[in-house]
Amino acid sequence: MSVLLVKADLYKRFNPEQSYPTANNYQTKQKKSITKSEFGQTKDAQNVYLYTLTNTKGLVAKITNYGATLTALHLPDKSGELEDVVLGFDSLEDYLAAKRYLYYGAIVGRVANRIKDAQFTLNGQKYDLAANAPPHHIHGGNKGFDKVVWNAEPINSSQGQALKLTYLSADSEEGYPGDLTVTAIYTLTNDNELKLEMTATTNKPTPVNLVNHTYWNLAGHASGNILGQYLTINADRYTPNNEQRIPTGEIKSVKDTPYDFTQPQLIGDGINQLRNTLKPNYPGGYDLNYVLNGESEKIKLAATVYEPKSGRVMELHTNQPGIQFFSGNLPKLRTVGKGDVVYTNHQGLCLET
Repeated sequence: MSVLLVKADLYKRFNPEQSYPTANNYQTKQKKSITKSEFGQTKDAQNVYLYTLTNTKGLVAKITNYGATLTALHLPDKSGELEDVVLGFDSLEDYLAAKRYLYYGAIVGRVANRIKDAQFTLNGQKYDLAANAPPHHIHGGNKGFDKVVWNAEPINSSQGQALKLTYLSADSEEGYPGDLTVTAIYTLTNDNELKLEMTATTNKPTPVNLVNHTYWNLAGHASGNILGQYLTINADRYTPNNEQRIPTGEIKSVKDTPYDFTQPQLIGDGINQLRNTLKPNYPGGYDLNYVLNGESEKIKLAATVYEPKSGRVMELHTNQPGIQFFSGNLPKLRTVGKGDVVYTNHQGLCLET
């Protein structure tokens, strides 16, 4: 089981002296709701829908059953103005046409991140996977969980509005053994939290590593890059990569390195430290797994993001042992997102538990 909890509008954590609007100041109290609308059809004529979750305080989350993808999350700033802080697209056609390496907002699996040489051995048997990041395998293969249509249904929750999505990954799909039944439940709570609980069951031993691949920009998805936002990661150690971004097997301390986010640090400052330290092997930013402090099985604070102009603060909690920080290193990116906004390098950051 994997649980991801995003807590929003925690302004006073960073500016305790400033007065902020209460929850009901930024929007009149609303009746919580889930609405369903058509979002398009896949090339094989499967219907895709968009579900809009609204809590009693007016916050809005949008999720499509294509890839179990979070397409939008509207959060208030320090003045009470709501803004969408998630990168994504306005239509299914745009998601279908998007470059394969973006994974905007989707649940990624069966195994997120890289598998060296696109193969693994389990119980003495070798399994070959798609080398979709040659020569390695990444994020579930050519057609991972981000590119399939999930079943979706609203469910009752005492915490707020909830959407349950399920998908059956058949034995040998993308080369993996065993039938795997995956469930993802998104809940937009009335305490302004977005909770994602992912579970998986199988009839054969198989590797599973599910993540949500949302690109966050707390200034708003249309605001430019995330270099002026502060990041804290609750991790004293990290797992180094080789030049092909495959873990070496080591676990090292972040102390006295550019990887240290144990205290709030501007992401742009960290990237400059990386550039000055790692040249000529500078990778363009962060794409690194951190070993989280605390017990693996328990929900714990993993990361905090603070955007000073808007005052928005987001905390991410998880029961997973690691978190991949990707700073949106896409120097050649120029893609048209929601509202015809052009997304470019470092437009959003990913925190993949």
